[in-house]
Amino acid sequence: MNYKTMTKAQLIAHILRLETQASVQITACQVTPLHDGHTNGNVRAMASIILGDAIQIRGLRVMNGEHGLFVGFPADPYNTGDEYRSLCAPITRAMREHIESAVITKYNEATKTPTAETVNG
Repeated sequence: MNYKTMTKAQLIAHILRLETQASVQITACQVTPLHDGHTNGNVRAMASIILGDAIQIRGLRVMNGEHGLFVGFPADPYNTGDEYRSLCAPITRAMREHIESAVITKYNEATKTPTAETVNG
């Protein structure tokens, strides 16, 4: 797809399509819960995923935040700047939600934590 030859309307339609669908499927997801300890902080588990049987992302973290569990993406350990720099992250909201859903579901299965759906029936 050549973005330079697209009209503005075509480009906007393409971006909206990308925003509403997760274009790469998660073909494997592995979550390792961490034992409670003072050194873990808000990290509850470490995870890795495989996207489309083609690429693996390691170093995902299941974090406990103010609004519940979320997935943190791997950060650059050698970054010396004041700014947080992620090594990889989803571009679209749909892909972020797709990854978070798969990882947190696997985390709940591994820790036998009931989800909101099972609690509310």
